[in-house]
Amino acid sequence: MLVCEDQALVRTGYVTIFSAQPDMTVVGEAADGRAAIEAAEALRPDVVVMDIRMPVLDGIEATRHLAGPESAHRTKILVVTTFNVDEYVYEALRAGASGFLLKDAPPRELVEGVRTVARGDSLLAPAVTRTLIGTYADRLRPSAPAVSPNRERLKVLSPREHEVLRLISRGLSNAEIAAELVLSGETVKTYVSRILTKLDLRDRVQAVVLAYRAGVADRSGGSA
Repeated sequence: MLVCEDQALVRTGYVTIFSAQPDMTVVGEAADGRAAIEAAEALRPDVVVMDIRMPVLDGIEATRHLAGPESAHRTKILVVTTFNVDEYVYEALRAGASGFLLKDAPPRELVEGVRTVARGDSLLAPAVTRTLIGTYADRLRPSAPAVSPNRERLKVLSPREHEVLRLISRGLSNAEIAAELVLSGETVKTYVSRILTKLDLRDRVQAVVLAYRAGVADRSGGSA
């Protein structure tokens, strides 16, 4: 993993915590966003732990470069910041981050956060996803969904996969989707995996954003 944090004391603390884990290796450090991009491109870490407020280039722009749709090699990013502001969470996720934690999270939670992101899962509870999407849905909703290129992307999905995607867009967990559709948890997990693969998405957070951009979901979770 790569640790990107401008405060040397905090950065050293992260490195110490992660290096003590038997399944983690810190391959590099960076003190600003530009250095983070250069280190990530050179080292290709499995996960980048990224601060938001950094000099030269902030963490959101660095995340967009490393994990956004234009990135040649999308990197898994865990944003860790002191700022518990919806706007920061929203911008970080739009930029391509897989998860978001506050710096005052206990070490155990921070370590598990890295493991979660490394597995390819998103580090946002469904309730948080619902809050964020509800708050910023208007920004994501297309002006002309019928001709949206994002909607065109969804044509590769089967009717059932479309249905699962709409439920994901409401922030439902796999268990909640299983109950809604009267399916087993494993079946839902398979559907979610297929959706992410077909749409070339990293995690369900990206699936939620795409669903809104494509105009197939709204604030209340209904279909368009």
